[in-house]
Amino acid sequence: MDNSFMESITIAKTKERYNGQFIDDDIILFDEFADVPLPNEPRRMDCIIVSLCTKGKAQYSVNTEKHLVTANDIIIINQGQITDDFLLSRDFNGIGLMISFDFFSEIVKGVHEISSVFLFSRTHPVSTLRTEEAEVFKEYYDLIKRKICDTSHHFRKDVVRSLLTTMLYDLGNVIYRLQQSTDTRQTRSESIFADFIKLLEKNFRSERRVGWYGQQLCITPKYLSETVKQISKRTPNEWIDNYVIMEIRVQLKNSTKSIKEIATNLHFPNQSFFGKYFKEHVGMSPSEYRKQ
Repeated sequence: MDNSFMESITIAKTKERYNGQFIDDDIILFDEFADVPLPNEPRRMDCIIVSLCTKGKAQYSVNTEKHLVTANDIIIINQGQITDDFLLSRDFNGIGLMISFDFFSEIVKGVHEISSVFLFSRTHPVSTLRTEEAEVFKEYYDLIKRKICDTSHHFRKDVVRSLLTTMLYDLGNVIYRLQQSTDTRQTRSESIFADFIKLLEKNFRSERRVGWYGQQLCITPKYLSETVKQISKRTPNEWIDNYVIMEIRVQLKNSTKSIKEIATNLHFPNQSFFGKYFKEHVGMSPSEYRKQ
């Protein structure tokens, strides 16, 4: 199948088929994961799924690799990955969250420990939680659900964002523990990808050349591109653009800086080039986006 024409899994589409608690197109919850309309054909994730299997078994594939899920397994399917071949046992069930990439990026913005640790889940999408860790995840889920349901709360979205940040810290700690275990050591490709993302997080505001990142990692741009694409199914340029666009979006929505100031801070040659770059990736001008 030509991936460029593959249908994507989005929160907007999921809301049409599943009656879960949600906030806009940023997050939706699944109380009964067995009832979620899972695709019968390959679909590209245009969001992030974090789910806990509470009973039974399930099998599915991520980027053509099959994975088995049992009780207390946490499933993380990242944005850009391709999922397929869902098979559920009769008694399977679980709870979960679907989070938009933009909302997730807002949460982990500036919290490099979380975003770096979560890279591990791209190559290890299923991890087994200890019983007490699974119980903590359920507690977070119930609290987040209560806050999403409280539509009269003036700061509902901000509270949910804060709760998700705390939950991701705890989940990140679990992933960190698994990273340190002897049977899940990083391959060289995974290590290069992780180092690339760490460099990118620190330098994307001023450096957008793949060759520069390759030079810092002492590898050729071609090898860096091949490795990053192999691990994440996205090119280094796509990663760079995602970080830059997210930063622009955050500054347009959450700062009083002028568009010219934002363009200068992100080292664009001029405001005109900045506007064309943003419109190419978002579909509207910076000023139009700010007015939304």
